[in-house]
Amino acid sequence: MRRIFAVFVLFFICSLAQAQTYSIIDGRAIKFFKEAEELTLSRQYDKAIEKYQDAINREASFLEAYVKMSQLLMTQGRIEEAETVAIAGKSRLGGKNASPKNVADYGWLFTNLYLDKGEFQKAFDEFQNSDPLFDADFKKTVYYVQMKEQMDFLENQLGQAKAITKEKLDEPINQFQLQYFPVLTADGEQILFTKRDGTGNFDKEDIFTSYLEPDGTWTPPVGIASTINSQYNEGTCSVTADGNILIYTSCDAPDSQGSCDLYIAYKTNGIWQRPKNMGKEVNSRSWDSQPSLSADGRILFFSSNRRGGFGGNDIWYSVRQEDGSWSEAQNLGEPVNTAKDEVSPFMFFNNEILFFASEGHQGFGGMDIFLSRVEGGEFTEPENLGLPINDHLDQVALFITAQKDYAYFTELTSAENGNDRSLLYRFNFPEEIYLGENLTVTGGKVFNAKTGEPIDATLSLVSLANDSTLYEFKADGKTGEFMMLYPEKSISGLYVEKKGFLPKIYNVERDKLQNVKDLDVELVPVAPGEEFVFENIFFDFDKYDLKPESLSSLKRLLKFLKENSNVNILISGHTDNVGSPSYNQELSLKRAQSVQQYLVEQGMHPGRVMVEGKGDKEPMVPNTNSQNQALNRRITVKVL
Repeated sequence: MRRIFAVFVLFFICSLAQAQTYSIIDGRAIKFFKEAEELTLSRQYDKAIEKYQDAINREASFLEAYVKMSQLLMTQGRIEEAETVAIAGKSRLGGKNASPKNVADYGWLFTNLYLDKGEFQKAFDEFQNSDPLFDADFKKTVYYVQMKEQMDFLENQLGQAKAITKEKLDEPINQFQLQYFPVLTADGEQILFTKRDGTGNFDKEDIFTSYLEPDGTWTPPVGIASTINSQYNEGTCSVTADGNILIYTSCDAPDSQGSCDLYIAYKTNGIWQRPKNMGKEVNSRSWDSQPSLSADGRILFFSSNRRGGFGGNDIWYSVRQEDGSWSEAQNLGEPVNTAKDEVSPFMFFNNEILFFASEGHQGFGGMDIFLSRVEGGEFTEPENLGLPINDHLDQVALFITAQKDYAYFTELTSAENGNDRSLLYRFNFPEEIYLGENLTVTGGKVFNAKTGEPIDATLSLVSLANDSTLYEFKADGKTGEFMMLYPEKSISGLYVEKKGFLPKIYNVERDKLQNVKDLDVELVPVAPGEEFVFENIFFDFDKYDLKPESLSSLKRLLKFLKENSNVNILISGHTDNVGSPSYNQELSLKRAQSVQQYLVEQGMHPGRVMVEGKGDKEPMVPNTNSQNQALNRRITVKVL
């Protein structure tokens, strides 16, 4: 939670009307002090500081003048000067005129000074020593209550600092004056960031990118594409895990809805197509920026200060519809958003953890980075990432790799000529911060089994436990290449589909797809006589009732039939060799009929869905072990 420097000024302005006694009796020094207070009321801080200095010059033991002068210096961000004045005043506390209130005032002053310097242990200790001296009325003020909350927070955080090592990215990265908001593809082999040559009005933003070489170095950064970078400002971008969908911020473009809007671009056959404004469903007349796409590009998170929020900047989201359009943006709501600012969302690759920067949740000072986990479809109470990731300064954004090894961020610094610079850094992400089960990033190609030509098929990784789509990617139409993420412990199926082709279905765990680096997927064009194994159809032992885990495959078979309305199919049941041939024949037929029944109940004409039972007569592999027997217990679908 941000501590506002003006709190000191406002609190003591409010106390001016109250009767006040001083640690000195010199009338002229007191006159200078009162003049300084009047100047403070009119916000003439520099002149007020001069008057406080006059009071101190007149009477070196004027304890209250040191306090007020130090507080005003703090409001101006002159922390080192404020500390020098405070130390000088504290050295006079041993005088005979020093009261318990003076000691309490200096305890409060140094607590805030240490907080502003990021010396949290000193701040905590100072507060603990001073707290018994604060009077009952002061402890009722909002200033004390907020400070007490921060001290309680620090008590839990101190001694729990994570061990991280920050490192600046090597050249040719960081060759520009300003580079910020880095994002990477899931394989870590491409980085994108916003580049700017200066802070002047004519120094515009562009999106630049670089690729990782086999030796671990980065290629020289180049503009992402001439179709995207323009005469206007393009920056703060987000890409899907495979790098094929880009959403970025552009400000003051002719087709913008407001000051800054979000734009979307798709890479087709390896080439970035012309971007489009995301329209009024996503953008508003206000500031819309800092996008974060879920790994497969189905959900967009971003920051906006539009009406209808909780206050200031909030995190909003929009969902991609089946037709490719985007739903009307919704406020993410509590507990993420607060009455203060929340910015820079980043949805981690598992789609279960949202990182964001906030000054509305309890923190160390300024903006801190928080995370909120998705549990049962709801976001949990945000967790502060702790020291030293967060400190007394503003932390604006983090990007964590799919492998959970590094967090990338921007750090502000000054060049030798005194101009501001922003550079890209990374640090080893602490293992203590749990990011869910591990993800395996692999890829492959999809091509026509008859011609060898690449196919821009859709690949869906689906949880078989609840039929939820974990990830959905599209293969490149020029190369057939695709990327896929596999959660370590998920029981899932991979469905590769393209209209006009038979679907290819995998059981991820049984087929060990996580271990396949270059998966070749052959899709067979729809034609009479063509057949495929209908995977992920489950029955209990010696039963023919479909188990709930079969729903994902059943729905896709239904979709296939709807897309190919002229196709009729034959569903064949197969068993292993356990049991008599006659029994296996009957069981296999009943299992095929269970699939038929589902399709008919979903509206499919019975005449399009034939069934037969093959029993154990056509094994895929010899029934020599339990693994082979499991492969032979299957359903196949043949185009008639």
